Amino acid sequence: MEEEAGAVSLGGSLPVPSVQELVKTEQLKAVPSRYIRPDQDPIESNPNASLQIPVVNLDLLVAGDLENASKLDLACREWGFFQLTNHGVSKELLDKVIRSTKEFFEMPLDEKKKFPQAAGDLEGYGQAFVVSEEQKLDWADLFYVVTLPVRYRKLHLFNKFPVQYRIALEAYSVELKSIAMKLVNAMAKSLKMDPQEMIDLFQDGTQSMRTNYYPPCPEPDKVIGLASHSDAVGLTILLQLSDTEGLQVRKDGNWVTVRPSPYAFVVNIGDILEIITNGSYRSIEHRAICNSAEERISIATFLSPLMEQEFGPAASLIANGARPNFLRTTTADYYKGVYARQLGGKSYLDTVRL
Repeated sequence: MEEEAGAVSLGGSLPVPSVQELVKTEQLKAVPSRYIRPDQDPIESNPNASLQIPVVNLDLLVAGDLENASKLDLACREWGFFQLTNHGVSKELLDKVIRSTKEFFEMPLDEKKKFPQAAGDLEGYGQAFVVSEEQKLDWADLFYVVTLPVRYRKLHLFNKFPVQYRIALEAYSVELKSIAMKLVNAMAKSLKMDPQEMIDLFQDGTQSMRTNYYPPCPEPDKVIGLASHSDAVGLTILLQLSDTEGLQVRKDGNWVTVRPSPYAFVVNIGDILEIITNGSYRSIEHRAICNSAEERISIATFLSPLMEQEFGPAASLIANGARPNFLRTTTADYYKGVYARQLGGKSYLDTVRL
């Protein structure tokens, strides 16, 4: 297993203090000013409790069930999000992933610092999208790592992982790649798109994982765990490690709190898939909120084309004279533009919109 020579650099993020350590050592009664976020929509724990994202049964979807195919298409067009059940990943493996991830964040700070983000690099333990010293910060720590292709892995990170964490992560990586390919294949069928185009883009594509740690906050209505944004990637598959609510999805201008379902995944469309589907399937703004009582941890697994790969609206969708709604670009160029800015909304997608 070798790290790829000349792997693409996507930029970096300025170093910031660990929020987990801040909470642990300072015994905070109030939030430091740099974390107070008047720029974000007001925080309400569950303003639209009656609304919930659609649920798709992957087992039935792959078997050709028309009802679940219709649910998938509706979810991708109208929500950009859905909950995925019967996905085939064993509870035993998920329990190992959950346990080893919690153990990682329970390690002393000195141990976690053995996985630092190098200057100009996003992988490792730290933060993302911090581009100035004056910038307001999210109430979260993260650990980000590229998992596939294997040649993209950073050996200075992987070789230091606790053994059980590495074993669980590698098995989980394989399972989620399989799920992601089943989903993009089903999406291609729903759109009457040539499925080979999805295979060519994603079968040997890049997979990465971002683990988000949101510690309890003494004033949760003043902070944001993760600012409102759409994902720059193709597809995101999220595992929430407990039943603590925190993910909110923007629907028709309002925020909907997603209720975690044990061992289910939350899947969402990223910007790259919106471009590939020529806008038929939309990436949707979402955010993470915090609470005063409990920590919350989630693992987001991203699938995108290879960094050097060019993409744009699928040829089979514009073959009959349909107007392309987006320019063509490469994954690396799109990512570089996203990571050079503060996290916020879907504004960067407009730079490639025709």
